[in-house]
Amino acid sequence: MKRSEIESLFENELRRAVERSDLPPRPDPICATPWVAMSLLQKAVRRGRRDLALRAAATLRRDAPERLWRRLGCIASEDVGLGDLDAVGLVTAALAGSRFRAALGGEWAVANCVIDALARAPKCRAADDLLMACERRPAYAQDRAELRALPTRELIAIASRPGPVHRRALALWCALGGGSRALGLRRRGEAQRVFDDLRHAGWPERIVEIARLGRRRTGELLGPFVALLYRELAGPTGVKADERPPETMIGGTPSWAYDLYSREGRAAFARFLRSDAASAAWLRGRVDPGRRVAFFGHIVFRVEGGLVDHRMRRPLADHLRREADVECSGPECRDASEILALARADIPRLNEARAEVLGEARHAAVPF
Repeated sequence: MKRSEIESLFENELRRAVERSDLPPRPDPICATPWVAMSLLQKAVRRGRRDLALRAAATLRRDAPERLWRRLGCIASEDVGLGDLDAVGLVTAALAGSRFRAALGGEWAVANCVIDALARAPKCRAADDLLMACERRPAYAQDRAELRALPTRELIAIASRPGPVHRRALALWCALGGGSRALGLRRRGEAQRVFDDLRHAGWPERIVEIARLGRRRTGELLGPFVALLYRELAGPTGVKADERPPETMIGGTPSWAYDLYSREGRAAFARFLRSDAASAAWLRGRVDPGRRVAFFGHIVFRVEGGLVDHRMRRPLADHLRREADVECSGPECRDASEILALARADIPRLNEARAEVLGEARHAAVPF
């Protein structure tokens, strides 16, 4: 089957899915910046909160439509991945462009369909955990230095044959190219050659096409990493919900939407880190002042932001998650177990800081 035929297959599957979908609810945007809306969209999908995800999507459709589809493409590979490849295929097709979406009933009808599929899907975040470990785990520093110097032919051979999964993923990353400061990549990748060789090495064409289109349409590595993990994560699996910390609704938006990548979230982190909370005291004793907000934002993601409603459980996926959680926090912390536990217990205190910051922001916006 030619790749163009697979792409047409994805598009036909999306067309049928939109036709089967219920009428989309009326768009109901929230009062939030695009950065908060993107955070809410992704984290609501992770939690299976379709209602909140649609409100976030409506906000992006109104204020930053170009960000909506790129974010959905990232969510498909980052959060669903091998949990539901059919859902990933639907989103891949939806990224074909605005004319294609208009022919299926319009932007909102297609968004409703794919968000529903993503929110309902079992989640597999193994590709993102693998990416984090490849970029930040100190134990892989030698492999990062060695592989980035190899020619593409050798990199593809490493990526497509048996071996440690992190080394194969690093080889794939180097072959495709990218801007990671950790890898020090500056060269252009050879994407088409990489995907052709993966297909010739026996990867199913459907999987390779999801990776190729995902890379082309989002610019991200997550689609290729999903393909790389396809064989590694085959076989029986369990599904279990992550245990999530308490949330607080702040002006109609859940507290977990305010993360490191929004102005409000960073302000709340800075305020929290001045408190007497145990995790704040831990950071003050170990992390330079200029790094504390970014460091804490990473930790909060691991204990709150990256949690999902139905996580697919396989030994390798669990191992990759532990690497990303515990061993990828930076030079200040080679083992993050202690700060992860402290931050998890301090989420209610963090939510108080979030509510204070948002309350002050709303008060400042009211004219006298």
